[in-house]
Amino acid sequence: MDKITFTKEEKDLMVRKVQLYFREELNQEIGGFDAEFLIDFFSAEMGAFFYNRGLYDAEAAIHGKVAEISDLLLQLEKPVSIRK
Repeated sequence: MDKITFTKEEKDLMVRKVQLYFREELNQEIGGFDAEFLIDFFSAEMGAFFYNRGLYDAEAAIHGKVAEISDLLLQLEKPVSIRK
């Protein structure tokens, strides 16, 4: 898997979210550099878990849609009879 990369805007938003989490949930302040370092760590070490979960969820959604299409196709089937 290639390294997960984010746009500057995405990274800035993630940094703000980490800082907000630390402030509200842990009652601690964390600087932008430290927050970005933490994001990079999770991206490198845990990103594949989230990526794979997304793939599994996408696969399940696709299977569901394929099953729906199969059902719709079966509903279009015309009866066949053999006449003497």
